Amino acid sequence: MPGGDALGEVMTENLKKAFAIAAHPDDIEFMMSGTLMRLKEAGYEIHYMNVANGCMGTDTLDHDEIVAVREAEAKAAADLIGAVYHPHLGLDDVGIFYNADLVSQLSSLIREVQPDIVLTHYPDEYMEDHANVCRGVVSAVFARGMRNFTTQPPVSPISKPVALYHAMPYGLHDQLRRLIQPECFVNVSEEMQTKREMLALHASQKEWLDVSQGVDAYLDTMTEMCREMGRMSEKFDFAEGWTRHLHLGLCAEDSDPLNDVLKTA
Repeated sequence: MPGGDALGEVMTENLKKAFAIAAHPDDIEFMMSGTLMRLKEAGYEIHYMNVANGCMGTDTLDHDEIVAVREAEAKAAADLIGAVYHPHLGLDDVGIFYNADLVSQLSSLIREVQPDIVLTHYPDEYMEDHANVCRGVVSAVFARGMRNFTTQPPVSPISKPVALYHAMPYGLHDQLRRLIQPECFVNVSEEMQTKREMLALHASQKEWLDVSQGVDAYLDTMTEMCREMGRMSEKFDFAEGWTRHLHLGLCAEDSDPLNDVLKTA
């Protein structure tokens, strides 16, 4: 039998993994965290990452102060649900662009984590940072097995299939005000209290969202979006909505682990 360390490595390699990748601290809490918790309950190792540092989420603190605050808040939220926390990529808010550097860094993480499921933003969001992260994640997952695609930092390519899902856009509408109808819904009714606790850990954002977007009582805003998705499901009290990405280059055509594992509506 292998020794303790080797056995631990084998067990980790055999774990199913889900990786939530969002633009800013608190994006996962708003639109993805309930599903992430459900996957952990189903036996998945869960991973949590925000691409940007959150530097624009304040009207009182300077750049380095708010970055430190928001990173600590995000780390605390990930810790609350037992997620593996991955530090941001050092990009400022409103500074995420779809380019080779972004894809290279994200693909390095995909190769390192080797997820079975990736959760990310909807392709058409109210904020370009969200849409650009989505494009970067799609390309990064697609490039995970390309021998001649160089990642930064360098990580060897992997051939593991990945199922990729897009969350509902924040506000549930695209940039042209059209309501988005997701492909499936995950019941997060039992996870709502923890979702609220996770979001409450982003205390720096309460005042900022009130000032910048008129989002009064941001915990209630998140709750109402989940309640609306529950109504859209015609089945659950609270839900998160998901649309599965085209399988080509990613996984088998019939690969749908969210439905297989969580029995979505």
